[in-house]
Amino acid sequence: MKIEILPDAAAACRRGAEAIVAVAREAIERRGRCVIAVSGGTTPWQMLEALACEPLPWERVHVVQVDERVAPEGHAERNLTHLREHFLSRVALPVRNVHPMPVQQVPLELAARRYGDTLVRLAGAPAVLDLVQLGLGHDGHAASLVPGDPVLEVGDADVAVTGEYEGRRRMTLTIPAIDRARAILWLVTGEAKAAVLSRFCRGDASLPAARIARDRAIVVADQAAAVRLTDHSS
Repeated sequence: MKIEILPDAAAACRRGAEAIVAVAREAIERRGRCVIAVSGGTTPWQMLEALACEPLPWERVHVVQVDERVAPEGHAERNLTHLREHFLSRVALPVRNVHPMPVQQVPLELAARRYGDTLVRLAGAPAVLDLVQLGLGHDGHAASLVPGDPVLEVGDADVAVTGEYEGRRRMTLTIPAIDRARAILWLVTGEAKAAVLSRFCRGDASLPAARIARDRAIVVADQAAAVRLTDHSS
């Protein structure tokens, strides 16, 4: 796992966008398309705004979701709402290349299986995403892989539905789906994440995030989040 420390959150967001661009260009050159999975959260929104300014052949880029809250269309808690505001409204990405998680379909478990089928259609069987962008929760969760949820043990599906967490059930990529990605980008900023980032980088097995593969991962953090790190690589 490679760790890069940037001076502040803005610089970390720009670096995250650069990393996605590099992966996208390589994927398009080698396979004719790029499939990236993006997370929610304030910092990723800033990164996506920077990404939208990049001159990529967007007609060859497909965007899927890492996770999504079960909430109505347009709800402020939906990651898709902010994805549209901060990225999709700013970039020439064809509508057909955007693949929202179907959290309004019922039953949710069937909707999750169908989303898994979408990933296979886009990225092969088994689905190998070109890049998964993740954040790091205060409790060590990534995507919606939260402490104590049975979704952590799902090994036979790429998409699953969680129990209630912070007032909402969620649909999420599973650990196997994330682990198969060609690249995993962690974006972590702010002093509030310093303690959990230190534990994550040490490989604290009690954190759900620490269960995700590290061999193709890059952590982009700002100095505030990295203040407790003693080594910038592992």
